[in-house]
Order: sequence, then structure tokens, then C-alpha cells
Amino acid sequence: MIPSATKAKAGDALTAFVAAYNKSDKAYDPALDEDQVTGALADINQSGLKAKHVNNPQGNPDHTPLKLTDPKYTIPKMAGWPKFFVVEADSNRDQDGVTGQDNSWLMVFTRSGPHAGWRVSYLTIVPLGDMPEFEVGKDGLATAVAADDEELAITPNRLSPAYVTYLDKGGPAFAPGAQTSAWRQQRNKDATRAGLSTQFIDKPLSGGAYEPVGLRIKGGGALVFFATRHYEKQTAAPGVTLNIPPDVKALTTGEVKQSITLERVSNQTVIDPPKGGQDTQVRFISRIQGLTGAKGE
Repeated sequence: MIPSATKAKAGDALTAFVAAYNKSDKAYDPALDEDQVTGALADINQSGLKAKHVNNPQGNPDHTPLKLTDPKYTIPKMAGWPKFFVVEADSNRDQDGVTGQDNSWLMVFTRSGPHAGWRVSYLTIVPLGDMPEFEVGKDGLATAVAADDEELAITPNRLSPAYVTYLDKGGPAFAPGAQTSAWRQQRNKDATRAGLSTQFIDKPLSGGAYEPVGLRIKGGGALVFFATRHYEKQTAAPGVTLNIPPDVKALTTGEVKQSITLERVSNQTVIDPPKGGQDTQVRFISRIQGLTGAKGE
């Protein structure tokens, strides 16, 4: 059991990510940061850059360099590979314009083997004050939870399929909130609108670069990151034209005649409480999704 990284190496990884992110965002070129991302974030990031490049081949006319300040590195002790660590940092581009609330960027850096580089596999935006405190030992190191840890309300490797089941059927597994009960209500509302029918299909996403990861938090339980895939099929009534935004059109294959199926990848951060406690509902901290493809029919 050794630290997954030194603080110096973790700092170097963050610096490399920000530099590559800014280059790719300025040029709208996914090739410029493809070696810095993996898993769910790679799907979201690369597809987004690809779509924007189609519509803005000269690059991003509104580019503002990303700056991450006051980074907090949470490094677990781990055996074997892959290894990961978590960074929470303040960003210059994530303030909520409505409430003025500031947020943190929360990133998971993953390294698949001794000769591999660090890549960001998960990135979510967390309102300041919502972050739980990690459990850290006297050595300053955090404790990673295993994918099959049965001491948690839902084992991490079951979170993705459990969330998919919840979105379809509901149930008590997840606490009410914007990414659970409110999202189900909104999708039910959107299912049938004048001239448009929408169907939703959700799929679990795990294994390899999509493996869930988590760290123990104070008071019990763990903060866990996991991924899912979501499909949304919109079918227009005869005589109704579907409105396809430019960034969606850029990722669309086939001809949109009467319907379009949107494919998205989502990465989420949740608090997974201890099994057998007073409150065993998994609570969402944050969720970010991005369009990764579309098919017209």
C-alpha cells in the first residue's frame, strides 16, 4: 500500500491537463488534449470539441484561458493498478451567473499502469459547501474504496446499473433531488408534447476507463464517481419539423426525416452512505453530461 502519487507529481499532472485543455479549447481541436482525458470525460470532452470545430473551424472566438487556483489534492494509498487521486480547485469560469454562487472543479486523475501518464477520467462541478470531508490518516493519505465494497449502501460497481433502474422505475435507492426525482419528473413531462414524442433509454457504463472510483469520507460512507450512457429519441408528428441545433447536427449521422436519437454520456459524483445506517439513500453531489453522437431517421 503506497501513495498513488506524490503531491509534486499530482501538481504536474494538473498543470499538464490545464495547459492541454486551454490549447484544445482555443483551437476547438480534440487532438490537442486527447492524451489528458479518458473514460467518461474523454467521451464528453472530445465529442464537444469535435462538434464545435465543425461549426467554428477557425477555433474558439470567445476563448478565455481556464485557470484553476487553490487546488486541494486528496491522494489515497493503494496497491496495484490502476491508481488515482482527486483534485478540488476553484475555477475562473464556473460561477453561477444567476445566484453568484461559486463552485469547485472536482477531478479524478487516473493512471492505468507504471508506464502510463495521468489522465482525467471524471470531472464534475460542485457548489462550494457541498463537498464532504475526506477521511485522511495521520500520514495524510486518504482511503480508496473497492469497486465491490459491501460496507456501502450500494457497492460502487452497482451504482451505474442502480441509477439506470431508478431512472426507469423510481424507488428509494437515491435521495430526491435535481438529478433523481426532478429529472424523472421532467422526462415524464417531456415524453409527450404537442407534435413531439420522446423516448428515453438508459444504459450502465462501467469497466476499464469507466470503472467507478471512490474515497472514504468522515462520518462514514464514501464519495464515489461513476458513469452512465443515455439515449433520447425524439419523433416528430407528420408535418412537424425537428429543430436540430448546430452542435447536434455536427455529430449527427443519417438524415433527420422524422426522428433523431441523441446519445449522451454522463459522469456523476455521489455520497454513498454506510450500509445499515439510519439513512441509506445515495445522494447526488453533481452530474455532468455531454452529447457524444446522434442518428437521424
